[in-house]
Amino acid sequence: MPTRSIYRYLFILTFSALAFGSSSLFAQADTTMTDTVSAKKAKRQETAGHELNLGVDFFHPIINSFLIDQPGYEIAADYYMKNEYYLVAEGGWGGSNVNYSDLKYTTTNNFLRFGFNKSVLTRDRPKDWDMMFIGLRGAYADVNRSPSTYEVLDSLWGNTPGSGPAKKFHAIWAEVTGGLRVELIKGLSIGWNIRGKFMLNGGSFKSYAPLYIAGFGRGDKNSVFDFNMYISYAIRWKRKSIIAEKPKS
Repeated sequence: MPTRSIYRYLFILTFSALAFGSSSLFAQADTTMTDTVSAKKAKRQETAGHELNLGVDFFHPIINSFLIDQPGYEIAADYYMKNEYYLVAEGGWGGSNVNYSDLKYTTTNNFLRFGFNKSVLTRDRPKDWDMMFIGLRGAYADVNRSPSTYEVLDSLWGNTPGSGPAKKFHAIWAEVTGGLRVELIKGLSIGWNIRGKFMLNGGSFKSYAPLYIAGFGRGDKNSVFDFNMYISYAIRWKRKSIIAEKPKS
């Protein structure tokens, strides 16, 4: 074989070996970096500990001061589980007062919501509890309507008064929500969320729909948007480390 051909084959073999070795090193470095990032992320989540956050909505009471016919009050609690998931429970009470010239009645209701939030922010450190989240809720309310009085207006035959009995019914809806919560000082946070709400049994309100259902909104709508602003306080404690005992020899 000519000397030039031998040198050519040696060069190709050497270049191929170097290229393969470099790619292996880069792949190993990339894998190591990925494993390191995953390990750090797992460590941050593992050492984050437990958090129970208790909050009060202060947005609706402010709105209530301008809308005296539809009071509503809300409280909330969420518990950190793992992987940035939070189990959420919310509740409240309120009602509405329909006081028109030809129709009068009142409604009161309590409500409960259950679901979860998922933080979409990466935790910088174990004690970083700021969060931007998305979430889902299922909600239930029992609504009590007082006896109603009404008047049928007729310019030809004259007005005809009437009345209706009290009634109790239920409201069931689903929610999609997203928002933000920021810790101001240790344990004390402020945040907001926006909600899309979808009534699942709107047929229950065919007659005398509530002017306002606390926790949902307008009773004559099957879908509404709502907004909350919360001030909350967090109770935190560390996770217990479980260390396996070595078997005695």
